[in-house]
Amino acid sequence: MYDAIVIGAGPAGLQAALTLGRMHRSTLLLDSGEYRNGTVQHMHNVITNDGAAPADFRATARKELAAYADVEIREVGAQNVTGADGDFTIVLTDGDSVEARRVILATGVADDLPAVPGLQQLWGLKAFACPFCDGHEHAGRPIGILGPVARAEHLIGLLGRIVGDITVYPIDERFTAEEAQLLERLGARASTEPVAAVAVHGDGVRISTESGGAQTVAGVFVASGTLRQRAPFADDLALGMLPSGSIEIDDFGRTSLPGIFAAGDLAHRASLPGPLASVLLAAAAGQIAAIGVVQSLMAH
Repeated sequence: MYDAIVIGAGPAGLQAALTLGRMHRSTLLLDSGEYRNGTVQHMHNVITNDGAAPADFRATARKELAAYADVEIREVGAQNVTGADGDFTIVLTDGDSVEARRVILATGVADDLPAVPGLQQLWGLKAFACPFCDGHEHAGRPIGILGPVARAEHLIGLLGRIVGDITVYPIDERFTAEEAQLLERLGARASTEPVAAVAVHGDGVRISTESGGAQTVAGVFVASGTLRQRAPFADDLALGMLPSGSIEIDDFGRTSLPGIFAAGDLAHRASLPGPLASVLLAAAAGQIAAIGVVQSLMAH
């Protein structure tokens, strides 16, 4: 039986495994090979790794973990988690099963994008959600924002001082006259028609509208979309959830079920409005959850 099993090998899971390994706690890290930033070519706003490829980040982390005899990595996902504090069983996708005293969920979230033709293919390459991660790369250049005014307004406030012209496109219904006026007061243009499709055009993106009109921009930011738990464990374990759809955790990553911890953008404290999508913050959450695990093991 392992002291801890970490499910998910993104920044949160990798850091959790490192912290547990350094504390000589037997740890199994499960890597399904699926990552939220799997299509992203460059990470940004990550000190010492600004502009690095996520795959290189993961590879370096794996090399560092290899120095710790207490950390084992398996290239397999988890299918389900059962049991109670001190005695959890995880069935793996290859049919095997493993046991642990504690579990850290670090499987992350998935982005459910609006049904705009071509958008999925551009995601992480020319279409983004986070101004902190991808705004600077569009400095002084025109961009498009896809989505409703209520959410586009926030993106305009963040991106307005960075990018060039901003045009906001509705997704299903046309903007009302009042909505268009609000966008213009914010310094953006409002498309008179909903977006019909997006596609790569040179080094930018061509946004087509329903009547056949088109505009080429440097990139697209999506103000319409939802996050969902990438894995079913929160539901399976009946964990306490927050209105954001994230797992509720305390300051040490503890969930509502003793022995189950969570880290990364699948979870957050109730004091926050939602998960903070950041490589650095995910890694920090992984470290904190691992510290919580070590503390809990010491108490028994």
